[in-house]
Amino acid sequence: MMVRVLALAVLLVAAPVAAHDRTTSYSTWEMRGREARVTVRLADLDVSRFPWATAPDGARQLAAYLTQHLRLAAGATACPVTDGPRALDGTAGRQVWEWTVTCPDDRDLRIESDVLLDVAPSHLHFARVTRDGAAGPERVLSAGERVWRLDDPGARGSSVASYVVLGIEHIATGYDHLAFLAALLLIAGSLGEVARIVTGFTAAHSLTLALAVLGWVRPERAPIEALIGLSIALVATENVWLAGARGRALPAVVAGALAVLALVAAAGVGRVPAVTLAGLGLFAACYFPLLRRVARPAALRWGLAFLFGLVHGFGFAAVLADARLETARLARALVGFNAGVEVGQLAVVALVWPLLQIAIRRRGGLVEAGSAAVAGLGLFWFVTRAYG
Repeated sequence: MMVRVLALAVLLVAAPVAAHDRTTSYSTWEMRGREARVTVRLADLDVSRFPWATAPDGARQLAAYLTQHLRLAAGATACPVTDGPRALDGTAGRQVWEWTVTCPDDRDLRIESDVLLDVAPSHLHFARVTRDGAAGPERVLSAGERVWRLDDPGARGSSVASYVVLGIEHIATGYDHLAFLAALLLIAGSLGEVARIVTGFTAAHSLTLALAVLGWVRPERAPIEALIGLSIALVATENVWLAGARGRALPAVVAGALAVLALVAAAGVGRVPAVTLAGLGLFAACYFPLLRRVARPAALRWGLAFLFGLVHGFGFAAVLADARLETARLARALVGFNAGVEVGQLAVVALVWPLLQIAIRRRGGLVEAGSAAVAGLGLFWFVTRAYG
């Protein structure tokens, strides 16, 4: 009965979580007097959400969409486009558009954005303003805050506290990260194990978050999102194996499946590189036999949490990596966002782990059933993100 309930839960949440992937776009507003040159950057993956994205006139429709949904207004009147929009050369997987708007009078200016909110309600838009050549602040716009009043004396850019809140929200609505934490916690039997797991995960994702946001490493977003789903499936599968007979069949199936996926990727199918999948297959082939040899397999979970935490850190970094903030503001944003992620993560652990322990003691088989359900959800994310 428990397995059926968990399977039903996976089916119920699959549709909304498939659409969760936190999307981000970025704009720079170079303002001189009443004129502003707007440069917008967004991901091909996000553009593909629109039903007309692959139409013959998809580029024209996107240009019209951006100028209608990302506006500079004077008072209640949107400033008209006086030049463009035009597509610029972007990096792989990114589109860049530029246009100019001119505001006709002296009324207060404000930036309004509801870009992508119709297809991705959790979308975040980073707007950065320069005025007459002087660097200005940035602001994160979302469904809850769509307007930035530039001439309001109290208006400022996003503060450290704002980025802390952003980090907390990212965890609270990051169903894939929550599923990964749940998979790790299902098998943790003591506070010491929980502490090691959380420490390993935190150290790893803090490292890659910083590397990506500072621009030292720039992984592609699509493979990272797919690998996050795969990491959830692999950790949950390990749970099933640890809670069961620990035979040789399941590790062989996992390593073999990853080898097949690597061959498929080598043929040009999917978004995850073949070498990455082959490396994971080799890791699985070595890791499971190691688990069989140690007296306390759960003691190795911190290493697994660290390994996959590196991948999740790149997923967290997608929010800030392309914001192109000034150095001082980038450090502030990084510290605040990472702190928010940690606060949210610790809150989840403090709430979920005790409840899991109570449930496991009262009903046997919860580890296997829960892990099987989470593994199915992780595979769903991996397949849709890598091949969808």
